[in-house]
Amino acid sequence: MPPIISIVGKSESGKTTLMEKLIPELKRRGYRIGVIKHAFHEFAFDKPGKDSWRHKAAGAETVLVAAPGSIIMVKDGQGETLDELGEYFRDMDLVLTEGFKHENKPQIEVFRRERHQQPLSNGNPRLVALVTDAGIDRDVPTFGLEDIVPLADLIEDKFL
Repeated sequence: MPPIISIVGKSESGKTTLMEKLIPELKRRGYRIGVIKHAFHEFAFDKPGKDSWRHKAAGAETVLVAAPGSIIMVKDGQGETLDELGEYFRDMDLVLTEGFKHENKPQIEVFRRERHQQPLSNGNPRLVALVTDAGIDRDVPTFGLEDIVPLADLIEDKFL
């Protein structure tokens, strides 16, 4: 199974934005990157009335839609831990998650002072890096919000 690193932070801290910048840099280096997004609510991947929606509504436990260049799958199950979900990413070099701050995986926290008073990471033993616009001192490497290349260097050196 590939290494899994969670990008964590409070709501609106910039987790998605960081991932949008980090993924292309890691891809440029030749790595295959998977992403798992933690959702706190149910979601629908299809529109009511479409064939795949009808199959799922009829009771199918797994529905996979294959089109040229992409595959979309919805699967029933209790697979909510990163170790369980990671099984779907065996062909990747690295899996980045957005969220999953309570899982026992390495974490990179994004903290922006304009959005929150304090970061999540006080005493977090899973924290491997902090990405921030604030002058915060932690016992891990700290990067600015635009320090994508050095952050990718850390990930590459430590996990790949």
